[in-house]
Amino acid sequence: MAAKLAGGLTLGDVVTVSGDLGSGKTTFVRGACRALGVTAAVTSPTFTIGHRYPGDPDVSHLDLFRFQGLSAAEWGDLEPYFEGAIVFVEWPEAGVGTLPPPRVAVTLEHAGGDRRRVMLAAAENAVLQGVA
Repeated sequence: MAAKLAGGLTLGDVVTVSGDLGSGKTTFVRGACRALGVTAAVTSPTFTIGHRYPGDPDVSHLDLFRFQGLSAAEWGDLEPYFEGAIVFVEWPEAGVGTLPPPRVAVTLEHAGGDRRRVMLAAAENAVLQGVA
């Protein structure tokens, strides 16, 4: 599903990825990254805040789990990740009011065992065509 979504993304798009711990946020981003040509290991940036991967185009992967909100200085540190890339943001709730609006909002939920429920929302339905 993430790979299909990635096929409709373009440079500058922001995708937020929400869900409980262990719901598969990083796994979802990993699938999208592979479809965008990223060959490097895609890992959770929880402790580094962000990773930038060369791809077609580049992909930035941010994790705001440790934030309670974003100050102007913190946004200044994150802003370069948004330049010339498609950006995936885990735990975007910490950046509400500061982050650019997402083109797609992904929400993952545990659905028993190894199953997950994936909900996608977009301002324009065209980006979601053929994804589900």
